[in-house]
Amino acid sequence: MTSLTLLEAATELGAGLGKMGATFGAGISTIGAGYGIGQIGKTAMESLARQPEASGDIRTNMILACAFIEGIAFLSIVVCLLSLFV
Repeated sequence: MTSLTLLEAATELGAGLGKMGATFGAGISTIGAGYGIGQIGKTAMESLARQPEASGDIRTNMILACAFIEGIAFLSIVVCLLSLFV
């Protein structure tokens, strides 16, 4: 009888730690995406200052890279939220 209650307690503790891990995962992925997009913006501005005639190509590549980073960030947040609620 006591082993069953210990097993139930361990299961509840594991579920709580899993939810906490999912929230940390969502936060870390958001912070990482923000940092990555900031670095892209910084390097794009530096390259525009050095070579202004290539602004169209630089802007296009910057927008594509930001979109890919946002897509990965949204995917990781969805995975974290799925692990939180399922």
